[in-house]
Amino acid sequence: MRGTVTYDSFRSVLDDIRRSGWAADLVALTGDLIQDDTREAYQHFPGMLAPLELPVLCVPGNHDIRRMMREELAVEPFLYCQTLALGNWQIIGIDSCIDGTAAGRVGREEMARLEAMAYASGSGHVLVCIHHPPLPVGSRWLDSVGMQNGPEFLDYLTRIPSVRGVLFGHVHQPLDVRYRSLHIIGTPSTCRQFTIGSDDFAVDDNPPAYRRVELHANGEITSELIWLDESRKV
Repeated sequence: MRGTVTYDSFRSVLDDIRRSGWAADLVALTGDLIQDDTREAYQHFPGMLAPLELPVLCVPGNHDIRRMMREELAVEPFLYCQTLALGNWQIIGIDSCIDGTAAGRVGREEMARLEAMAYASGSGHVLVCIHHPPLPVGSRWLDSVGMQNGPEFLDYLTRIPSVRGVLFGHVHQPLDVRYRSLHIIGTPSTCRQFTIGSDDFAVDDNPPAYRRVELHANGEITSELIWLDESRKV
């Protein structure tokens, strides 16, 4: 992608995670796992992530082929758009994709599924993992392919008392904001990053990145943004 070999950059992220010794409980992949529409691309993931020995919650992005992704990642340790309990937290994966467009939308069925899982879990707190950002990020072209019913979705989430936050991908740049009772967190890509605030499509020179997210017993969410090469960050 724009001069970056994404397979190599993703492997570099995984190597950094292993070297860091950070004791994670879960890997969350928030969409756009592939871009070349091939089954073989999904078949790389089990072998790449196996050394982490962690469950992997994954949701589709607009570049994913959902049917193919479901079929190829329907094996342990992958959880496709499912839910996982960690302590007194429930992590829920939601599909926000629309076939044939880069923009997203959370349909009524997905909202109902989310609500059912949140209330059935018995957990005190819920984190929602999704691909599209539920609010604008301040970039005209990215906001034109964001979540079409973001305000409705956010309002819906605030009416579920246990939902504390939303973790999303799609925008290839960081975001960390509060919306009423919700903590909204976006993570840069493991490949190239999009220029913050750009009206038109543009990439910057920032390196690959990932987040370490901590879910606290009191419902607070904290995170640390890890850039693979801090000296390159602009």
